[in-house]
Amino acid sequence: MGRHVMEALGMSRIVIEDGKIVDIGEPVVKYCPLFKKYRGIEEINKETIRENMEFRIGKFGMCAESRETRMRDFLSFGISEILSLAVSEKALDAAVIAADGCGTCVLDDPELIQGMGGRISGIRETSPITKVIDDIGPERILDPRTAVIDQFAGVAKAFAMRHSKVGVTVADADDAAAIRDAFGSAVVIFAVHTTGLSERDAETMFSVCDVITGCASAPIRRLAKTLALVKAGTKVPVYAATETGKEMIMMKLNELGKEPSGDDDDTPFPLI
Repeated sequence: MGRHVMEALGMSRIVIEDGKIVDIGEPVVKYCPLFKKYRGIEEINKETIRENMEFRIGKFGMCAESRETRMRDFLSFGISEILSLAVSEKALDAAVIAADGCGTCVLDDPELIQGMGGRISGIRETSPITKVIDDIGPERILDPRTAVIDQFAGVAKAFAMRHSKVGVTVADADDAAAIRDAFGSAVVIFAVHTTGLSERDAETMFSVCDVITGCASAPIRRLAKTLALVKAGTKVPVYAATETGKEMIMMKLNELGKEPSGDDDDTPFPLI
């Protein structure tokens, strides 16, 4: 099952090897309203991180050969939920995401998009997992031998597969800018895992991305007050930075029969 590295609860660096947690870093964010709501976590610390990671490994096989790959919606306004709906409604042909056991992959099945992307965050390094590769199909994975994570190359692969409108998740501002420069309006860019971005990188995200998650990012949330075209969610909000992004978010709002959000009612702490 190899080695998997992610930044998860509170931006803690977590290393999983052969299905076991071998290292947990100190979290920089101590409270997240989503983890309080869904898992009852009042304080993010090494103990609650370990409990949550072990829950994920046991519940759906995260970073393990028992990995479940299909799922229906988990959050109302998570990025995977928006991507899944966009593909389902043919607003996008496919989504380029990064996940445990496969790395960068090109998915055109809404339940796979949700299953692989909806229950993990901040994946930085992963190793191939046979079940995941078999379920997804090696032809949809950037490199099934290494499970490399490279979102730019993933978008290139998606267009080589003859998809014409592609969504992609990106956590690095320079990667987002390079993808926009190379592929233009044919790609819809979703900025994820934004906690800890510098002011410059936050500005770059708003200049090149279509949809941006607030996470625990102080500069993203500050810029959103004047730059966001629409906002969904009041705990960990999702912002539209372009008209295309607005269409994606409004599609999800309309499905749920909801209106755009106002002020936040609960926020992560601290914002960084």
